[in-house]
Amino acid sequence: MPAYIIRTLSGLLAFASLAILSHAAATPRADVHMHYKWSQQETTTPEEAIAILERNGIELAVIIGTPPGLVQELRRLDPQRVLAWYGPYRSRADWYRWYQQPEVLERAEAALESGDYVGIGELHLIGSFAPKWDTPVIDGLLKLSAKYQAPLLVHVEFGRADYLIGLCQRHPGARLLLAHAGAPMRPGEVRRALEACPSLWWELSARDPWRYSASLIFDEQKGALKPGWRELIIDFSDRLMLGSDPVWPVEQLDSWDTPDTGWNEIGRFWGAHERWLKLLPAGVADAIRHGNAMRFFGREAADGD
Repeated sequence: MPAYIIRTLSGLLAFASLAILSHAAATPRADVHMHYKWSQQETTTPEEAIAILERNGIELAVIIGTPPGLVQELRRLDPQRVLAWYGPYRSRADWYRWYQQPEVLERAEAALESGDYVGIGELHLIGSFAPKWDTPVIDGLLKLSAKYQAPLLVHVEFGRADYLIGLCQRHPGARLLLAHAGAPMRPGEVRRALEACPSLWWELSARDPWRYSASLIFDEQKGALKPGWRELIIDFSDRLMLGSDPVWPVEQLDSWDTPDTGWNEIGRFWGAHERWLKLLPAGVADAIRHGNAMRFFGREAADGD
């Protein structure tokens, strides 16, 4: 190949790289639904995790540790970037029985009082495992949320919004963040919940082609948001945030005996978000990508966003 062509191609590649870096710097990200589990330490050290966040332009990462204290290893390395959810699960069985354990309330309040955690979750409330709203642990956590103004990250999997609406109306002063936009929930039901609950926020982690594939929000073939989702996103963009939920492979969900490589997939998961974010007005996209989370977690004044 002639030398002048090589020089031209090299120049173009350098220019493209600079453009990508400039774009990344101009469009910071906030990831409000992340996990760092003991099974992920085998593939991603705390130092590597921080490097992955930086490489993906994630300026704010809100992370669930399993066990809970594990996330503090990341916070010590980068306290300006990393915030911690207090996850109540200490064993695999806690995934479906945590609400039967009164000591969860004591541990959760101690975590919030310590100042090391900004909220509580992820709390799975799924199907036959979902307790009533007045169950002492559920009621107590809602009260803690209202008392400390600390959000609860709730994961519900119902086709209809009735359970979620009842939950958020139990204590209107509580702050709830709906994980995965209700997982299988359709846009009309998500809208119903957001209209009924002014304190309810939502996030779209795992709503990508690889997870919750039966309830996609984006049509890959048409390159457009599916019917109902664009309108919902625009109408409630001021309460919408994003996350990666880096658990992988998805079929081994929360395996306690197999390494989890989810942190290696964060770029791909965020790439799925970016495919539809670019279709929105720039200001709306930037708020969803970063600004709303800074506001929600009280970082706006400190970080000048």
